[in-house]
Amino acid sequence: MRIIAGEFRGRKLLPPEGDVTRPITDRVKQSLFDILSPRIEGARVYDCFAGTGSMGLECLSRGATHATFFEADRSALIRLGTNIQTLKLADRATIRKGDLFGHLASPPISAKADLLFLDPPYRFLREQPQALVTLADHVARLHLNPDALIVFRHDANDHLALPPLSVVDQREYGGMVLEFMQAQVPQSDIRNPQ
Repeated sequence: MRIIAGEFRGRKLLPPEGDVTRPITDRVKQSLFDILSPRIEGARVYDCFAGTGSMGLECLSRGATHATFFEADRSALIRLGTNIQTLKLADRATIRKGDLFGHLASPPISAKADLLFLDPPYRFLREQPQALVTLADHVARLHLNPDALIVFRHDANDHLALPPLSVVDQREYGGMVLEFMQAQVPQSDIRNPQ
């Protein structure tokens, strides 16, 4: 695993241990970030189910202002923390340990996201689909800036609607799908935590 562009281009990241997380291939990551490139400079990023932080760290390398990483697995958290420290990004990164669903059920502690990566373990789509639907609702109503983009990664054999998020684009790479989504919440419905 490595950073593929930007300030830290070519820097290696500690990979995940075992099968807790699913690293994205460099080819797919390059394609994804070619699409996201116009949105990254100055963005605030949420990396949900972050694993060792590949997506959020790539964004920071490419000029994102801040990334918040959400992760529950202990070994992934240790490697995520090491990756952030190695790149000297502690001042631009926040780690939220533990229950992602609990964190996102409340208004954000700091700024809302311009770009959000939603990359749950594939089993979640089969075993806990309603939890992801509820999570999507919380994200849409509490955690997104206007025009924010969500990247939802899942197995090509699984399909899950996440209202009030609407798919604006979709790409398939082998057995994996990347859905690009935006919130469809009327402005009068969006709660402002300030």
